[in-house]
Amino acid sequence: MTKILGFAAHAPKQKLEPFIYNAGPLAPEEVEIAVEHCGLCHSDLSILNNDWGITQYPVIPGHEAIGRIVAMGEQAKGLQIGQRVGVGWNAGSCMHCHECMTGDHNLCAKATATIIGHYGGFADKVRAHWAWAIPIPEKLESSSAGPLLCGGITVFAPLAAYVKPTDHVGVVGIGGLGHLALQFANAWGCEVTAFSSNPSKAEEMRTLGAHHVLSSRKSGEIRSAARSLDFLLVTVNVPLDWALLLQTLKPKGRMHLVGAVLEPLPIPAFELLSGHKNVSGSPTGGPAIISDMLDFAARHGIQPQVERFPMSRVNEAIAHLAAGEARYRIVLDANFNQEQPGSANA
Repeated sequence: MTKILGFAAHAPKQKLEPFIYNAGPLAPEEVEIAVEHCGLCHSDLSILNNDWGITQYPVIPGHEAIGRIVAMGEQAKGLQIGQRVGVGWNAGSCMHCHECMTGDHNLCAKATATIIGHYGGFADKVRAHWAWAIPIPEKLESSSAGPLLCGGITVFAPLAAYVKPTDHVGVVGIGGLGHLALQFANAWGCEVTAFSSNPSKAEEMRTLGAHHVLSSRKSGEIRSAARSLDFLLVTVNVPLDWALLLQTLKPKGRMHLVGAVLEPLPIPAFELLSGHKNVSGSPTGGPAIISDMLDFAARHGIQPQVERFPMSRVNEAIAHLAAGEARYRIVLDANFNQEQPGSANA
């Protein structure tokens, strides 16, 4: 039996407290990872508050974990003790369904989310199926690589699926996801337009890769981009003027959502029909494309801008994120004291 110390919440909107659980025997295809750093994502906040109605308490958040393998099941493949790896939104999948066999492991009906019915990376250790423990390229820093495993792959996967280097790409919302999308789209070879509610960040957005910066709050500026975009990536989770944004697309253009907008989207059918336009969305990605994304980030020097907190100050970090003050991602540095009191989970 392995005892793992983490920080858990026992009900919605409660602070995290030290929590010890017995992880049980390591499964044959699992690896156990000593966590060194773990990103704090807005999805962690949504799970903590049960915003999506799927949280299982007690919950240990954390799905952007970076660390080193300390134990391996006898059937774990392709990895070794001491290797630096990362675990993102998923910690496992069935490995035999059609989606898994065709590389879309993240779409597996039996995929194991790292923080839903599974204890996550705000802990001294985390477990995952060997295929979901993704090796980290040498050029990437451990202290900032974690957000790539969720935010990075979330914006990279649709670029890889739908965008050519000759395309003009718009990014709506320059925050935790958007600041990475600007970097990836620029490195992909695209002409990039940033749509932001904060014009004071214009120079920073250009540094991150935007060629043009427009206000997402001024209808006139959005209209100035009419019929100019091949692809519009929406990273925010709030309702917007969807009809107006669709007008920024060229014929056959695509508006793609990666932000978890909870309200239904009123989409004018005529705008789609007349311009042969598309509206789509996607989650994260499978192990292969996550690995490709990490290699691409290492090759092009793409990295999240992070603020770091010791994991013992996790509640302070969560409050900072909830207040909208994160610039742009938060990473927790593991600093566990094994003598710290906790409650055992039978």
